[in-house]
Amino acid sequence: MPPRILCFGEILWDFLPAGLFPGGAPFNVGYHLKQHGADVRLVSAVGRDLLGEELLLRLRNWNMDTELITRHSGLPTGYVRAVLSDNGDARYDITPSVAWDQIFMNLDVAQAAQGAQALVFGSLSQRSPFNRTVLNRIFDVLPGRDSAWRVFDVNLRAPHDDLELVRGLAPRATLLKLNAEEAARLCGDPADTTGREEQHARDLHRTTGCPIICITSAARGAGLLREGQWYWEIGLPVEVSDTIGSGDSFLSSLLIHLLAKVPEAESLARACRIGEWVASQRGATPAYPTPPSLPS
Repeated sequence: MPPRILCFGEILWDFLPAGLFPGGAPFNVGYHLKQHGADVRLVSAVGRDLLGEELLLRLRNWNMDTELITRHSGLPTGYVRAVLSDNGDARYDITPSVAWDQIFMNLDVAQAAQGAQALVFGSLSQRSPFNRTVLNRIFDVLPGRDSAWRVFDVNLRAPHDDLELVRGLAPRATLLKLNAEEAARLCGDPADTTGREEQHARDLHRTTGCPIICITSAARGAGLLREGQWYWEIGLPVEVSDTIGSGDSFLSSLLIHLLAKVPEAESLARACRIGEWVASQRGATPAYPTPPSLPS
């Protein structure tokens, strides 16, 4: 049976110069997990508006489950305006007070969580106290940590970049994934510190107790710390279209391979190749080739 994985957090539209694309880190991770064959359950919320209807239609066309997505009458579907730099990096203007700020917990969510092998959650959706309460309730019904991974995908987007919130959630995670800039900030170093990914991973493991730490470092590559062993995969050059969703696709590939007990070095390498491929495409959710012919 494919692993059941819950993805909790924001679903929204990315307004890019090239058009409108479905987005939100937990949704992006879920989309790519679906391409890897996982049984993905999205736990999020949209408004009862045109943007929400179109988002749900898009998900159904991708054969993604939408049963755990709340539909709000009083809150609109979220969107983000993304401005791209010359090298494809994105800067985000995130709309406040939107549907995904109130993601509801109900019996269907509880039942899905009870049979899950992993829960993916991010830091952005935790800007809402409402969602923090719901996430705690999902933690309460998940199987034990040996059976269901808690995967914390850190996304520090100003002004939603509360380091203390991240430090509070990290000890509850099985796998902590963040980029080099975020790791440096959490470890008290300047954000532009490079070349210290291993030291930062070991510091984060020591201070949070999280057993698996993954740090991505854009074109430099990515590293993984597990059971005291540090693995590093060098990035390969690609022609970047935009970097939106690259880290999310990386995480989906890493998670699905680690759950399948693929060796850490191989899992990390496969994740890097997927992330590089997505960076060469437009938007966070490019269509995968059929049959798959992606780099591995």
